[in-house]
Amino acid sequence: MIVHINFLPQERRGPASDLIGTLFGLLEESRISPSLLSHLRVHLDWIQYKGNFREPVTVRRAMNSRDEPLMLAELAVDLRQADPTQLRDELARALASIAAGQSEPGDQVTLDDFTPLSQSAIWQFNNLFWQRLADWEGHAGRGFEAALPSGRSDANDEGAVVDAVADFWTLLVELDKRGQLPPEIFALEIGVGSGTRAAMWLDRFKALDEARATGYYSRLRFLLGDYSLPTLDRAMAAVASHGETASMIAMDALNPLRALSFLRYKVLYIHLTNVYDNLPADELVRRDGELYLVEARSYLPAPVAQRLAASLGMQPSELRAHVARLLEVGPDLFGDRPRGVAFWRQVWEGLRLEERLRRLGGIADVPLPRGLEGYHLEELLAAAPGDVRFHLSRGAAESFVNTLPLLHPRGFLQVQDIFVATMDEYRQGFRGPGKLDGSVVNWVNGALLAAVGARAGYDVHFAPFRYRPGSRTTILYTTLRE
Repeated sequence: MIVHINFLPQERRGPASDLIGTLFGLLEESRISPSLLSHLRVHLDWIQYKGNFREPVTVRRAMNSRDEPLMLAELAVDLRQADPTQLRDELARALASIAAGQSEPGDQVTLDDFTPLSQSAIWQFNNLFWQRLADWEGHAGRGFEAALPSGRSDANDEGAVVDAVADFWTLLVELDKRGQLPPEIFALEIGVGSGTRAAMWLDRFKALDEARATGYYSRLRFLLGDYSLPTLDRAMAAVASHGETASMIAMDALNPLRALSFLRYKVLYIHLTNVYDNLPADELVRRDGELYLVEARSYLPAPVAQRLAASLGMQPSELRAHVARLLEVGPDLFGDRPRGVAFWRQVWEGLRLEERLRRLGGIADVPLPRGLEGYHLEELLAAAPGDVRFHLSRGAAESFVNTLPLLHPRGFLQVQDIFVATMDEYRQGFRGPGKLDGSVVNWVNGALLAAVGARAGYDVHFAPFRYRPGSRTTILYTTLRE
């Protein structure tokens, strides 16, 4: 048995040491065979998200390509959620299920089937949230940004906006001196949120332009792009004072080029904040030199399902069909929107993910995102710990690849998000997915994006977000390779 402590133990020494003592005592009492015990991995986590998809104690089994169980099994404990008074019983049940070749209790209500994480129903919930944001916020009584860990978005930090405008204005001056500044100056914000940042950026740019008498503001064409029309409408209201300078365009963040092909090689500045962490991702696991793809299915724990079903006057077994209907038509599924939103919020709060590991034949079997080749993955794995679980950030990689062609030869892409800059950082703590109110949040594999960028002819750099103490945000920016 191997124990993985996936956080800095000196910060929370007591809970970890107590758990290990309890676990070893149970192992002495259990009926787990020595051969199975030798293939058991115990993962101790401290999940920083108050909302997440994990139970305090979970079991993950490994399967081959024919759905046949393998010896490898993982027992994962979230020390943040774990109740010391119940932990021994929960660990005992988990060890018993491993010995019996099971994973989760049979009385849970599953909402979909096992599938790679990027195809899980949690991303359908994520899409529903952004499309019906007003309904969710109306029921919650607060805006979505209030649900962020800091209570506000780093996108709207005044210091960060001031510096971003200054960097862009410096680029324009340099191009102007060389006679290379285009007649129209295109800037693009993808994933506009409330529109607050766009308004701050435009206000600052206009003031700087007027103070320096450069005349750039009148040539500026600032585009706000998002796939959610309600979000775009809200953002446009926020920038209403900038008249025709700002305009909106509906687009999928996964493929901005599709909607903006007429701007290929013309955009001088593209900015995103907390978009990549909200795009689908898969996860890979390496254990003893073997590669596994993480598969998941969503479910409601039995107590949650029973309470929810009773409130609706139905059987727990009927919930799966109603959730599928919710994801298809939205909160009007009962013909009563407030009731539908309440149902949606209760399902989301109780939603959990059961995971299993599917063994792959090798790198050739990995479903790689666009822009990444097998040899790139080999390089990433060479720089990773021997046993590692990491993101295959396919949504971020796809968006990245489909955004770079929009850049002017001297333009740059700037992304504020939660990045894992090196593969070694995956040994330092839980990296998602987590829940933020009604949406999904996931750390982004920056090392993977650097490999994708290199293939596209760009260097990818990471800088700390120095504007808010304790912020986990990192700033990614690109430079064209010479």
